[in-house]
Order: sequence, then C-alpha cells, then structure tokens
Amino acid sequence: MEIPKTYESQKSEEKWYKHWMEKNYFHSEPDDREPYTIVIPPPNVTGVLHMGHMLNNTIQDVLIRRARMQGKNACWVPGTDHASIATEAKVVNKLRGEGIKKSDLTRDEFMEHAWEWKEKHGGIILDQLKKLGASCDWERTSFTMDESYAESVEDIFIDLYKKGKIYRGVRMVNWDPSAKTALSDEEVIHKEVNSKLYNVRYQIEGTDEWLTIATTRPETILGDTAICVNPNDVRYVNLVGKKAIVPISNRAIPIIQDDYVDMEFGTGCLKITPAHDVNDHEMGERHNLEVIDILNSDGTLNEKGLHYEGMDRFEARKAIAKELEEKDFMVKVEDHINKLGFSERTDAVIEPRLSLQWFVDMKNISEPALEHVMNGDIKFYPDNMKNTYRHWMENIKDWCISRQLWWGHRIPAWYFGEDENDFVVAKTQEEALKLANEKAGRVITEVELKQDEDVLDTWFSSWLWPISVFDGLTNPNNEEIKYYYPTNDIVTAPEIMFFWVARMIIAGYEWMDEKPFKNVYYTGIVRDKLGRKMSKSLGNSPDPIKLIEDFGADGVRIGMLVSSPAGNDLPFDTSQCEQGRNFTNKIWNAFRLVSSWEVAEIEQPKSSAIAVDWFESKLNETLIHINDQFEKFRISDALMASYKLVWDDFCSWYLEMIKPAYQQPIDAKTKAQTIAFFEKLMKIIHPFTPFISEEIWHLLGDRKEGEDIIVATWPEAGKVDETLLNNFKTTSEVISNIRNIRKQNNIANKIEIELGIVKSSNHPEQMDPVLVKMANVSALSYIDEKMANAFSFIVKNTSFYIPFGDTVDVEAEIAKVKEELEYTKGFMKSVQKKLGNERFVNNAPEAVVAIEKKKLADAQEKINILEEKMKNLG
Repeated sequence: MEIPKTYESQKSEEKWYKHWMEKNYFHSEPDDREPYTIVIPPPNVTGVLHMGHMLNNTIQDVLIRRARMQGKNACWVPGTDHASIATEAKVVNKLRGEGIKKSDLTRDEFMEHAWEWKEKHGGIILDQLKKLGASCDWERTSFTMDESYAESVEDIFIDLYKKGKIYRGVRMVNWDPSAKTALSDEEVIHKEVNSKLYNVRYQIEGTDEWLTIATTRPETILGDTAICVNPNDVRYVNLVGKKAIVPISNRAIPIIQDDYVDMEFGTGCLKITPAHDVNDHEMGERHNLEVIDILNSDGTLNEKGLHYEGMDRFEARKAIAKELEEKDFMVKVEDHINKLGFSERTDAVIEPRLSLQWFVDMKNISEPALEHVMNGDIKFYPDNMKNTYRHWMENIKDWCISRQLWWGHRIPAWYFGEDENDFVVAKTQEEALKLANEKAGRVITEVELKQDEDVLDTWFSSWLWPISVFDGLTNPNNEEIKYYYPTNDIVTAPEIMFFWVARMIIAGYEWMDEKPFKNVYYTGIVRDKLGRKMSKSLGNSPDPIKLIEDFGADGVRIGMLVSSPAGNDLPFDTSQCEQGRNFTNKIWNAFRLVSSWEVAEIEQPKSSAIAVDWFESKLNETLIHINDQFEKFRISDALMASYKLVWDDFCSWYLEMIKPAYQQPIDAKTKAQTIAFFEKLMKIIHPFTPFISEEIWHLLGDRKEGEDIIVATWPEAGKVDETLLNNFKTTSEVISNIRNIRKQNNIANKIEIELGIVKSSNHPEQMDPVLVKMANVSALSYIDEKMANAFSFIVKNTSFYIPFGDTVDVEAEIAKVKEELEYTKGFMKSVQKKLGNERFVNNAPEAVVAIEKKKLADAQEKINILEEKMKNLG
C-alpha cells in the first residue's frame, strides 16, 4: 500500500470519527466495570464554538479517552443550557427583524418562536465539538428544558419552598433595563468607567444656608428622601433635624444622622435615595424614610421623574445636569473614575431596584458545600482555588431566582387574590386549585387562579446537571444515577465557580446527600498576545473551525494544551497550532521512514540492541511520569512529556540509532521491536491526538474487527534501568559535542572521524557501539594522555580528542582563531566601557542594561572557548 507523502488530516478525521460513531464506542451503559463519568459544562444553545470551549472540551476528551483505554466504563454526557436571557434576546432580535414585537405576542406564541429558534441553532456547538474529536455519548445529549429535566426543576423548587428555603419578598435587586429582568449578583460584571462627579447644592429650608453633596447620578435627585451626615461631624450638628429642599422637585426632606456616612469623603453629606441604591435602602429602612422610585422597568423615568417622564435615564442625566446648572444648583462637575455594574448578558448598566422577587435562603443550604471542599472530599485543581471558593461561600447572599422572561422554566406558583401572600406553590393547576381553596378558606375558580409569569434563573436548572442528566430526582432509585453518580471530574472555567460549581455542590448534598463530583479542574482564560481575553467583541479570537481546517484537529488540540497548566491563563497564538501540526507531521514522517526499511534475517547490530534496551527504559520512565502527571491533573505537563518522548527520544535519537545504512536492510528483530514501540507511543498520545494515532495504529499492522486504538489497553510501565539511562545521557552529550565540533569546523557528518578517549571511570564503554554509529567514528581508541593536533572536549571529567586529519590546515586555523579572538576581546572591551558608565547604567531601562550584561557574559564565554582552541592548536 502506498503511503501518502504528507498526513491528510481532514480525510483521517472524517473517516475515523464516522468509524467510532458506527462502532458506538462513545456510548456507555451501566455494567460491572468501574464507571468514569464527566458531564459537560453545558454551553448555551445560543453558542458557537469559541476558544474557551476548545480548551475546556479538549481537556475533557483527553481525560475520557484515557479512562476508556484504562478499561473504565467511560461516560461523557453532552448537552446544552437553555440560557434564558441570552436566548430570549436572540429571539426578540430575530422577531424585530421580521417586524414583530414581543409585546404583540402571547406567551405561547412567543414560545413557539423560541423553540423553533432552539431547534434551528441549538445544536450547532455540539456538531462543532465533533470536529474537535469530542468522544461524547451523543445518545445521552441533554437539554435543560427537556421534559424530565423540567420536572426536576419544578420538584426542587417545590421542595425548597416546603422546607422554608425559598421565599418571596420585596428586595433591592440588580435590574437589567435592557432585558427587563432581575439578575443575581454573579450575573453582574463590574467595570471601571470614566464618569462625572456632580457637586450639587441643596438649600436649608427657611434659610439662606446651603449644603453641597456629590453624586454620579444626578437623575436620582428626584428620588431623594433625606440628606444624611455623620453624628460625629461638628460641621453639621446645627443642621440635624432641619430640612433641605430637593433641587428641581422643590420637596422638603429631613437632614438625619447615621454612622454609615464617611466624614472624609466629599463634603461629608450624603443624599439618600432608598429606591435606587442598596446602602441607601438599608439606611431608609433604619430611619423609616419614604421610598420614591423614579424609574420604569426599561430604564426610562416615570411620573415621579416630573417633566422628564418617558426620557431615558442617561438622557435625563444630561438634561437634569443642565437644568441644575441653569438654576444655579450646580457647584462644579469633576471627572471621576468609578465602578459600574453591567449585565453579563446584555451589557446594559445595572440599576439597583426594589422588586418583588423569589429568593433562595442560601445560608444554611450552603454549609455542607463549604465543609466538603475545605476538608478535601471534593478536590480543586489548582488547590488555591479553594481560597476564592471559601471567601464567597462564607459571604454568601440569598439568591434571587426569578427572572422577568418567558423563555425558561416557569415558576410553579399560582396567585388567587389581591394580597401578595395570596399564592400557593404547586406542580399542576389542579393541585394549585386544591391548595388555594384550603388557604383561602373559600372556593377558588380556575379563572381566578393565575400562574406566575416569571421564569427561574438559568442556573437554578443547571445546578442540577450532574443529577438530572441521569434522571436522579424524578426517578431517584434508577440504575443509572446509582451507577454514574457521583461523577468523577468537572472541567470548567474559574469565572463560573459560583454560578455553577458551588451551586452544583450545594444541590448534590441537598438532594443526593453526596458530592456531585470528585475533582474540579479549573482551566485558565484564553488570552491573546497582548494579554486580553479572547472574545468576538474584541475581534481577537480566531475561528476554531478554521483553525481545525488549517492545522488539523490534532494540531489544534496540542496547540490548546501545550501551555495551559490548571488555573493558569493560556497565552494563545496560532503558532501553537502550527507546532501541533508539525508534531503530527513528525509522527507521520517517522512512520514513513520505518515503513520504508526492508527487513532481512541478519544479526542485530550491537548499537541497535543497546538502542532498543535504552528506549524501552526511557519509554517506561516517561510513562510513569505521564501517569503521575495525569493523577495530579497536570494535563499540559503530561502532553509535553509525551511530546518529548516522541519527538526527541524516539525520532531524534532512537530511530537514528537503529537506522540502517543507505539502501541496506534492517534486521527483523529491531524492526519488530520498533513497530511495538511505535504502537505503544500511539496509545500514549491517543488521548491528545486521537485521529493520527488511530490512522497509524491501523497502518502499523493488520487489525481485526474491533481492534481500534480508541478501545486499546492503556500501556503499562515496565522496568526502568537507571544505569542505562544515565549512560545514554552521558553518551548523548559526547555525541552532541562531536556534532558541535563538526559544525564549527565545517566537517560534514558523512566524513568519518577518529576518536581518542583518555580512560576514565566515568565513561560508559558499553555504549561505544552507539557512539561509533551516531558520531560516524571510523576508529575509536583509548589513550593515556592528551593528543596533540586535535580538537578536544570534556564530558564528566573524561577527555575526548578528534585528530585534525589531512583536511585541517593548522596554520590557517590558528590565524582564523587568532583573528576571531582579537575581535571578540575588542567587542568585550566596548561592552565593559558602556557598563562602566554610571550614567548609562543608572538611566537606561533595566531591560537594556540586562542585554548589555548578557553580551558581556557571552563574549567572555566565547573568549574562553577560543583560547582553549588556540591551546589545542598550538
């Protein structure tokens, strides 16, 4: 069979992925094997593959493929999250493009459009993962709004409500005016922005006195209900109990005292707007202040905004600032940098807003989740992530779980009266009707009963993911949940530690009385050369599918993992994928080389026998190290060890040691052992490079049905001969020195050389057959003393000499070395002069001075080499 000159990645990927799917290798059913389970962090149905997904899913596939080869029952559950806010926004935009407003549709009509959109776009990212080689159990693909999943979500809402851990109340929430919904704290991204600080004066009622306050939000002045000063601030003691007039609205508000006010900040006076600031709201409750909400749900001003009613909040800010200026209330305006909260999904500026919402009481429910991470029952990689986790869990706040959307899990609460407590929580309308009758003490009709319009926070469903994908809540005694739960490993990004990881752990202990997984591997953030997070909005993120087309899936997988230790950010460049492609090409070329050797029944050369013994020990030593790195979740290090074993040890050393002379055959024994090594190497790299390893596995030998590398047994490490490894290390250093002498003196590798060795206990004589072959030595002799007219070097206190031979003109060589030595000494003097100049050293950038010091050290080293060379030539 003719082997193509280059590895054809696309053909290989299509062929083998189709084959694996046909053989149903990815599918898992409970049996008597040890289960190894990973549940995918479900990407949003709105999503397409991005670099973060690439990194995350490559790591998961590496882990699952290795577990499969270890004989475990590997189960990787894929799926998608319905992503309430993101998906609803996409559907609304799509409808807008068709001239349809959401407000013109009924809930059912809108949901039809949403499901249609989900069916069309929701599977894109999963299909893209197949191109990466992801060996998910596609038969188990889950969606967070599947019927049984939705039932789980309803059940746990009802369960928590009955336990008194879910409540409904008016609280200050994060409000997204774009999506018109409440958000949890974790869905708010805080950014530093350039703002203005407006200094505004308020007149003391009935006097000519004024107080100045500073605010970044002058529009909220219309909602002020007090001015507050610190009780210890002597400047304002005489004003406490009086009233101030609110500019523009001309309302009189009390001047009060509270320790919360910082006397050193600004003027020491604080305007209190209980409807539009969390801290102001708390103070308003302490002092029983009026609450004036000036904003509508979409961020426009309502009737409380007076003549600015209907105006957008930011336009109103400008207009109010202008009016304050015109009416002489504005003292000054300063540039100011402050932090603002933005909606993670819509990027709208968040408004603190008083709203009637549903909350989970998180304090007690979260205690086991903190304990079991801190005591090591659940392990974090890297371990220091536990500190961040602990800080959040110890300061956990109640979770606002209601969202003012239609796409999602509708809250199973039913209302039947005017009072805010006239509601029941039930799974069905029939059940709700029965409970409502009991609660009201009268007959409630179906017409009176209205289900809550809101849906649950997306994370309220995804925290059940490791349980609900195995139907563990609606059918808690089923075979699958008992077999696959707890799962083994979760691979995720640190930024969803609280959104998802912490909440899954809480849910696991609340409903299963067991951890949801054993290990959490945190990936880093994929960044560009400038250190910026890769994102579509910045335009700095390559298209993953294009990368796969250009460099092959295996090349991209290596590119993603080559420099991404757990928890550390990945500085990504496409050159890493090129490095990955070069690696697959190296493997391919090595296979072609080995395949080209004719076999003969001849005696195995001593150099080949040594090479085989050495590589067997080297492979075993590296395999022990690779296994250790996997156990410690050092995936990047495991890859690099595999990479070096193939590239350096196998291709650069072993194959060169056993390679037969030009047009000569190789002995059968060495060829057979080399094929066996090649097979082991393909097994070791299969989790990282599944496609080329499967391709070469089948080219290396005739395979029976089902003898595919994906289900081959992970190799076991044998004995390691440390003495042999150390002897080879010494010999390879000798060979490298000889190659350097050849290079420095333009002696071609094909020209044979003589080698003299001064006897030493440090020199491993048994390795001489390898030394003779690899250095192309025609005659190797042991001598008692220094050899004249020879190049020399020392390795481990053993001296080596290479006679000049007829090809070297000693006089010319001396002249050449002399000239180079004089030039280098002159160069060194100029660098010393520069470094001796205090003005240069003190004023030049540190990096420039470091470069000059490096030049000095390099020059000195070169002078030492040249002087040694002169000594040998003399």
